[in-house]
Amino acid sequence: MTQQHSKPAPVGGSLINAVTLVCGVLIAIMVTILLVRFVFGLSTVANINDGYSWGIWVVVDVMIGSALACGGFSVALLVYIFNKGQYHPLVRPALLASLFGYTLAGGGIFVDLGRWWNFWHIFWPGYINANSVMFEVAACVTLYIFVMWIEFSPVFLEKLGMRDVKNKLNKMLFFFIALGVVLPMMHQASLGTMLVVMGGQVNPLWQTPLVPLIYLLTAIIIGYGVVLFESCVAAASYRRKIEMHLLNPMSKIMLGVLAVYLVLRFGDLVIRGALVEAFKPSLVALAFWVENLCFIAPFLLIGNVVARRNPARLFLAGIAIMLGGILLRLNGFLIGYGHFTGSGWTYFPSLTEVMVTVGMFAIEVLGYIIITRRFPVLPREEAQAI
Repeated sequence: MTQQHSKPAPVGGSLINAVTLVCGVLIAIMVTILLVRFVFGLSTVANINDGYSWGIWVVVDVMIGSALACGGFSVALLVYIFNKGQYHPLVRPALLASLFGYTLAGGGIFVDLGRWWNFWHIFWPGYINANSVMFEVAACVTLYIFVMWIEFSPVFLEKLGMRDVKNKLNKMLFFFIALGVVLPMMHQASLGTMLVVMGGQVNPLWQTPLVPLIYLLTAIIIGYGVVLFESCVAAASYRRKIEMHLLNPMSKIMLGVLAVYLVLRFGDLVIRGALVEAFKPSLVALAFWVENLCFIAPFLLIGNVVARRNPARLFLAGIAIMLGGILLRLNGFLIGYGHFTGSGWTYFPSLTEVMVTVGMFAIEVLGYIIITRRFPVLPREEAQAI
């Protein structure tokens, strides 16, 4: 196996195309809605209420968005912790996707704050509650965003020709890489803990003391799924050869972690006697089975060596993993939430909430296109601008 693919380079090409124009329009719509939100209040654009104080801005942009942004963390585990250096070409693309995902997740939290002008209270010593799981998540996510920008900064330094600064930074980068592995493990588990503290308001299918471990394992799995998805999309968009020699063995590792997760997930349900909830005729039960079928699908798609050599199957497996992770979090925090309250509260996102979330993802897509075209992120060889 050669290492000639590891040298990154800008893809090049025009920044003006149909995708970037659509992203620009969606971002403009989002900015307009947010202006209304910050001037006239949260209730003018969101359908959240006393029964559902969290809507899709938190559940999708933060809970789901941060999980989908775990590609950098998952690849870093392979490269820096398990010393699998052959996966190094995947680090920069995965880190870039993670960088945008987490930065926008932080933005989603800010948008959802009722009294947003008091956001600084989160980090002011007089207001800090060290026993709060929400504080731990906020602190870890904020620090992780800062760490990721430092980890990714060599890309910008290379482009600017600041090699001396880059070399000095590289000598200290091991410290930030270590933080970049530890911090996601902490806050991904803590996101699961937030379900635990909700108690009986969450359906037993998702309410378990093992939720922190479940969220951590699925974050790792989703990270690999996102890498599969992103690699296939980038290859198709930029007319590049897919790095099958990396994606094939990585997908095998992903299936191994996924198998551990499924055994843990269903073993926990059986031991707690909660699996009976999955056989009740309800939307909650349907959502549970769709979620887990998405996690089982990769075994059917890429469960053998021959199947893993098929880029289309890898792509579909990545999508299935992402959908499973999305539904796990959506089910716990929205669909399976409020199951025992009997309060009558309901929630369905408004069009403006949806457009803000779509705008957030549009920023990520636009940023990915701009940076990969102008900065050294993807491997140099076979890069072709379109």
